Amino acid sequence: MPLRQPYPPIEPHEQGMLDVGDGQRIYWEVSGNPTGKPVVFLHGGPGGGTVPAHRQFFDPEAYRIVLFDQRGCGRSVPHVADGADLSANTTEYLLADIETLRRRLGIGRWQVFGGSWGSTLALAYAQRHPHRITELVLRGIFLLRRSEIDWYYNGGAGQLFPELWERFLEPLTGAPEDEHPVDTYHRLLHSPDPDVALRAAVAWSTWEGATSALLPAPERVAETSDPRFALAFARIENHYFRNRGFLEEGQLLRDAGRLRTVPGVIVQGRYDVVCPATSAWELHKAWPGSDFVVVDDAGHAANEPGITHHLLEATDRFR
Repeated sequence: MPLRQPYPPIEPHEQGMLDVGDGQRIYWEVSGNPTGKPVVFLHGGPGGGTVPAHRQFFDPEAYRIVLFDQRGCGRSVPHVADGADLSANTTEYLLADIETLRRRLGIGRWQVFGGSWGSTLALAYAQRHPHRITELVLRGIFLLRRSEIDWYYNGGAGQLFPELWERFLEPLTGAPEDEHPVDTYHRLLHSPDPDVALRAAVAWSTWEGATSALLPAPERVAETSDPRFALAFARIENHYFRNRGFLEEGQLLRDAGRLRTVPGVIVQGRYDVVCPATSAWELHKAWPGSDFVVVDDAGHAANEPGITHHLLEATDRFR
């Protein structure tokens, strides 16, 4: 059977800037069928932002497609690359923003779609508000446990990409040997010297860009090396990871039982180095309503052919 291709590009028919308090205004848009089944797309990172291609995971005749940029990134303001304060940027604030947007759009229940950090946020939101969820479609499961942070930022993944890991470590020259790389990067990303901060941001961002797909994706590395993108992405992501996502250790797995009435699909690349498959498998076992799909020729990225195919199969199934 041939692999499914994304739906054709579409434009939003409604968009705006939502004031969520704390001096924050988040960009949102709606595309597809204005009276269709609501779905909200939760982007990765944190700090990644949305792009037009994200609309193409959904049948535009069936779905009312909601995208938004989380605090401090994408088209939301103030932007972290412009020096936005991160004190009002936590998981609690983001969960509240999702609810504020849902009410603004007059939606009672919606499907929630998220990958990587988007899966983290989707799980936290669904466990808080299961009555607001019709289904979950998740990819590249990230439970934000200490072991997952250590794997990717303290040498585990570096064993598979030694030359890329060496580049990731370059800005850390001279750091205390017992300091976790995430903590060292925090100091560098907030250095008063803008050149130091930018060098660290690009190194952090391109490490993820270069290791996300099973096969090399130079265009993704180029995107993640853009200074404005890298500064927001690295600072926000580091802020969340340094604070363990503002979650209790193991919380999302512990509270998976709250999803007992929520159906869903987990799509996981077998060779996902960013978010290894063990987390997806553990979530599936703890969440009886989930279907588990492993893509044997894929890594972490949503645009890898097998990952895209199964995400489209899932959204078509639930439309």
